[in-house]
Amino acid sequence: MAIVTISRGSFSKGKEVAEKVAGRLGYQAVSREVILEASKDFQIPQSRLDHAMHDAPSVFERFTYEKQKYIAYIASEILARFKKDNVVYHGLAGHFFAKDVSHLLKVRIIADMEDRIVSLMEKDNLNREQAIAFLEKDDRDRKTWSYQVYGVDTTDSSLYDLVIHIHKLTIDNAVDLICAAATQPQFKTTPESQQAIENLALAAKTRAALIGDHPSCEVTCEGGAVDIFARASVHSETGLAEAIRAKALKVAGVSSATVRLKPTTLFS
Repeated sequence: MAIVTISRGSFSKGKEVAEKVAGRLGYQAVSREVILEASKDFQIPQSRLDHAMHDAPSVFERFTYEKQKYIAYIASEILARFKKDNVVYHGLAGHFFAKDVSHLLKVRIIADMEDRIVSLMEKDNLNREQAIAFLEKDDRDRKTWSYQVYGVDTTDSSLYDLVIHIHKLTIDNAVDLICAAATQPQFKTTPESQQAIENLALAAKTRAALIGDHPSCEVTCEGGAVDIFARASVHSETGLAEAIRAKALKVAGVSSATVRLKPTTLFS
């Protein structure tokens, strides 16, 4: 059993590869479902969540934490799916949320620009110039998003266990390679790696519950015990830590919560 994440640019055949891998392995294929679930669970319009997962944060969004809040909601949904194991997730950020979990196979699918241009022209009835402009902007936006949100370039091959170029290698060739890798012993789920993903999932779920009121909070987890780090001004109301702790303890699965407040400074 494993989790497979497939990162890809638009019209790179990554969606087709992911769905075939899931079918071959008997895994669940997941992509936009997490946006739909987050929209329903947190009552946020889908368009805002799409924006959060694609466009780089504006100066205003970095100041208000709006994008971070939406990404936290989506992370909670993705990790809840990962916790169930046997998942193929294809999208921009899946590998960021669980990058150090040993049974996560991180794949990047790439394709020649010319092949992508032709696919887009055929699908959306665009001329060549329009297709090139769309793909160049989309690639630039995805790269900027990953750098500004996570400080990495999503096209960096070192982020992945497997990078596959769809050209001479076909979609079926890619599926063969990914399925062979996913069944290797090093990607087998162990009790330790399952606990690691469950810790990440509960931490993400807790952060999603808190981030609306405490946008700078960070959460870690070990078993059912969560550690919460939040900023507080010197004028914060008395009992802030206890209020955060009480809210965290309402999250299903949390057995204990420790809150650590860090004073906010003007230039932090």
